[in-house]
Amino acid sequence: MFDWDAMLSFEGNTAPYLQYAYTRVQSVFRKAGEWDATAPTVLTEPLEKQLAAELLKFEDVLQSVADTAYPHYLAAYLYQIATLFSRFYEACPILKSEGTTRNSRLQLAKLTGDTLKQGLDLLGIDVLDVM
Repeated sequence: MFDWDAMLSFEGNTAPYLQYAYTRVQSVFRKAGEWDATAPTVLTEPLEKQLAAELLKFEDVLQSVADTAYPHYLAAYLYQIATLFSRFYEACPILKSEGTTRNSRLQLAKLTGDTLKQGLDLLGIDVLDVM
């Protein structure tokens, strides 16, 4: 049975949850100020590595969607990215970090935002910079 409350929830595998994850990334960059986007990325924390590894699967997921015509594969992947980013955000302070750690985490956040934006666009879901 279709349920509007479930469909519009900010929890679980829903479009608003994915939009909120993207908005959260954008919030980081509104607060970040200047940072070196060209600095080498050094990942040391397990959640940094886990998120990075998942982000690297984006091209494979897109190919799978193209091969099977199952867009829900992309939706499930984006949900995984959003969930991992939320865990990363809580466990690995981005803005309170300094130097290489800060730049690396900002790079990871940027890649997460770019991936969410592109994936949501492919699904026909608008992204919002502020919610």
